[in-house]
Amino acid sequence: MANSEMWKTDRILLTGGAGFLGSHVADALSQRGAKDVFIPRKGDYDLRRREDIERALADSRPDLVLHLAAKAGGIGANRSQPAEFFYDNLMMGIQLMHHAWQTGVKKFVAVGTVCSYPKFTPVPFSEEDLWKGYPEETNAPYGLAKKMLLVQSRAYREQYGFNAINLIPVNLYGPRDNFDLETSHVIPALIRKCIEGLERGDEAIVLWGDGSPTREFLFAPDAAEGILAASESLDSSDPVNLGSGQEIGIRELAEAIARLTGYDAAFRWDTSQPNGQPRRALDTSKARQLFGWQATTSLEAGLASTIEWYKEYRPEEAVAG
Repeated sequence: MANSEMWKTDRILLTGGAGFLGSHVADALSQRGAKDVFIPRKGDYDLRRREDIERALADSRPDLVLHLAAKAGGIGANRSQPAEFFYDNLMMGIQLMHHAWQTGVKKFVAVGTVCSYPKFTPVPFSEEDLWKGYPEETNAPYGLAKKMLLVQSRAYREQYGFNAINLIPVNLYGPRDNFDLETSHVIPALIRKCIEGLERGDEAIVLWGDGSPTREFLFAPDAAEGILAASESLDSSDPVNLGSGQEIGIRELAEAIARLTGYDAAFRWDTSQPNGQPRRALDTSKARQLFGWQATTSLEAGLASTIEWYKEYRPEEAVAG
């Protein structure tokens, strides 16, 4: 049963609240009347360190922990820093959940990643297939580190009765995304490349791979609604997918972003670079069944909103670049 009044009374610790998805969750919490939301800033709390985790919990005294903090990035960043992606995400998650249980937190919401799924998972990805193989190699360290929260949630629920839930969002995008070409995901990278290519008059834009993989994308404000809906009523450590239900090829995605940005030149596909996982799309029926959530923003509308935001707020270095 949903508990929408909890937002007005519960103390909430929102890790990653200053980041991309976290900022949208913070907005959604404000809209629900949440009055006591503590966001540990990276400069004040290093959530890889036990001492800082203990201090964050002592300072916030939360009833609910929403754990969104993560070291994340695109294929290039994952390939160049696999050890950091593994260590940082593992140490943040397992220590935070352990100390949240120790301090009597009522509920812990772990937000995982679609990168945890095996490389050749049947499409659409069903939660039951999560353990049927090794993740795609370029982001396996990140995916497996986040996946350990699922193991921990089940263990702590079984032994301690700790109410920890696990959500697996598909690739996210939207306003406030990371548009740094060294670390960004595909949608913000494509938006920036198309807009800058248009401004410079480039004859072609170079893109990684061959454009054949497919992906599903979820608008970040929709993901935030899903996280809060699950927080209100879900009481199970079994994983639940959050997605839009719309699969699209990377080549088709590039063409759509080019059209929406006004870029009408060519793409050149660099097949010496990896494609990543061949297909990625989720079965989101459990989210509808268990807590009545489904995405409401179409990819076209979400892309248009993201492009409009980037044009207005893009950083100076992007404009100068």
